[in-house]
Amino acid sequence: MNVGIIGGGVAGLTAAYQLSRAGHKVAVFEKRPELGGQAGTFRVDSARLEVFYHHLFTNDTDVISLIDELGLSRNMVWLESKMGFFHGGRVYDFVTATDLLKFTPIGIIDRIRLGLVAMNLRRFKDWQKLEGITAEEWIKRHAGERNYEVVWGPLLRGKFGESAGEVGMVWFWGKIHLRFASRGQGGREKLGYMLGSFGQITDALAQRIAAAGGTLHTSTPVKRVLAEGGKVVGLEVEGKGKMAFDAVLATVPSPAFLNLAPALPEEYAAKLKQARYQAAVCLVLVMNKSLSRIYWLNISDPSIPFVAAIEHTNYINRSNYGGKHILYLSNYLSPSHRLYNATREQLLAEYLPHLKKINSQFDPSWVEQSHLFRDDAGQPIITTNYSARIPEHRTPLRGLYLANTTQIYPQDRGVNYSVRLGQTVAGLISDDAGKG
Repeated sequence: MNVGIIGGGVAGLTAAYQLSRAGHKVAVFEKRPELGGQAGTFRVDSARLEVFYHHLFTNDTDVISLIDELGLSRNMVWLESKMGFFHGGRVYDFVTATDLLKFTPIGIIDRIRLGLVAMNLRRFKDWQKLEGITAEEWIKRHAGERNYEVVWGPLLRGKFGESAGEVGMVWFWGKIHLRFASRGQGGREKLGYMLGSFGQITDALAQRIAAAGGTLHTSTPVKRVLAEGGKVVGLEVEGKGKMAFDAVLATVPSPAFLNLAPALPEEYAAKLKQARYQAAVCLVLVMNKSLSRIYWLNISDPSIPFVAAIEHTNYINRSNYGGKHILYLSNYLSPSHRLYNATREQLLAEYLPHLKKINSQFDPSWVEQSHLFRDDAGQPIITTNYSARIPEHRTPLRGLYLANTTQIYPQDRGVNYSVRLGQTVAGLISDDAGKG
């Protein structure tokens, strides 16, 4: 079978790899100059680095298995992380139970409640029971108003902005369940990273696809999905015209999919129209000094215009980057936010004064390079009773399939679940091909 795949991110490439292994002919079309999508990379001098920070948890079994299958396990390292929390002008360690007991912005009873809630969510598996309640309502009820005000509320607002109050508890459960389930004895957390960047996965998948006779086209946008008589027949591709395919998989965000396939029936299209996203915005700083001793610093200060400061070189040795310190300033913005369309220079001017709050010694001269990356569909907004609104992978147009981050549920988006998504949809396409 001849399969066209729209999007060269991890899900699209994984699907293409699985389909090509099964004997199908695949063609991948990526509108950007490079493959990888949200797992794309760029260069810091001679080193390769993710445009959006990445690490793996010990229970990310799908991508770990794929890494092993691709012969890349030798490049994986598992290291203890240094997590922190910034509140009230101070950086707090936020990893172990002892760290929690020392977290004085909340009282001792609230500290105990916070720890018990995290422990219970780690063990809780029946997430369907949480679908009808918001994260805000559940946290206030079970962890208390103060814990919401100081800890979880600022992080939800930083991630989802004005939609924070709508976020379903299942999304919050997924984050806590995943994170704490990856911790070992004593509460210490080990995270996985691929030395040389996770771009090696993209490279290896592309090589395997090409070796199996597949083709990969970058800087090649798809203009339209072609359908006749309720069945997909091909794609209209910029610079290539109309191309015939027996099946098409789209791995693009829901609004983009609607534009590509306007012939979709209204009931299915209505699910796509309900999808909402926050844009992921990362300003990456290459510095000659370190901002803090923390790898992942969550920000609980409404005056600071970013939600987290991830100092990659507090996790992976800076010798891998010519001795430089790598700092990601992470943000999630709605289209209505004043910084949504800000340039790199504007964000730099906005952010730099706030780094002095984290480290009083900080000076702008520490910053030698800055790079801005954004993805308008960076974070789907997961609301209550979300499962009823997830579009099916098999669309009503026979031979047309969808795989995007709105369908990763109850988990949140990430490399592991993109791999799983690609494998799942490739299986559906192969099964349908077998049925004739």
